[in-house]
Amino acid sequence: MRFRWDWLRPVVQVPYVPTLGPVHPSVLTHDLFTDTLIAADTDRWFLGYDKDIRWSDTKDESVLVEDIVHRPGETLIPTLMRRGSGMIKVHLYGVQPDAALLPAIELARKLAAEHGTAQARVVRFLGPESPDGQGTRIQLKDFTSGPCPPCDGPVLPFQDWPTGVRRGFAEFSQEMAADGFGFLYERMRAGRVGPVLVAVVEGNVLGAIGPMEIRPDAIGTPQLMPQYFGVRPAARGRGYGRLLWRAAMHWGQSHGTAYQLLQTEVGGASDRLCLSEGLMPLGYTYWQAA
Repeated sequence: MRFRWDWLRPVVQVPYVPTLGPVHPSVLTHDLFTDTLIAADTDRWFLGYDKDIRWSDTKDESVLVEDIVHRPGETLIPTLMRRGSGMIKVHLYGVQPDAALLPAIELARKLAAEHGTAQARVVRFLGPESPDGQGTRIQLKDFTSGPCPPCDGPVLPFQDWPTGVRRGFAEFSQEMAADGFGFLYERMRAGRVGPVLVAVVEGNVLGAIGPMEIRPDAIGTPQLMPQYFGVRPAARGRGYGRLLWRAAMHWGQSHGTAYQLLQTEVGGASDRLCLSEGLMPLGYTYWQAA
């Protein structure tokens, strides 16, 4: 199986590659899609620039190469997620995606039955100009476009806070477990992640963002990796999220990163924050059950 770029490029409205997620527009090439097919044949092998390589020894999701539908005006790329009870996702790229929706749903259902997964989804895309954007907004922070000044507030790396404050992070991580901080704290205790920036007032941990880590993308450009980001419910609406965000952006710029890609729920607090901070929207991804 090989992709024809003259077929695929016209239908890719959003710089999003199955199993990899969002990529910088300058990185979106035929080779990137081809790499995912090569990885699928190597027993859950990670590509060197895959953002998920930080969290696991094996890749949970791979392209089902033999089931790809690829023709002018329409490409369907199915993937199998092995985590938990499993999931089939069919990524729908099309000139007229609504017309291709029924075949995508049928393919997702067929593959879910074949692989015994509990869930089947069709992943769809909308360009940044879409007036009815929904689902997840992909946004780009370009660190070369202007300065990111240091944070003027109570935000420091976790290790720079006194011991008593650091102990309090355990309680924060439990309260914010649904936002991934329970998992992050386990990795922090194991010494397996980069710095985590923490907002503290009167000895109380109010919010955090991290880990702060930089990795090269597919062409070697330094990219700031996605972080866990959250503020305790009782402390929201007081500007701590913005302080944490700006501290993270200052960290990224001062450590030589070129850009960061973020995925935010449309209309959510992080989405509104990123838009107000001048990030560039690259488009939307959304899904529906098959």
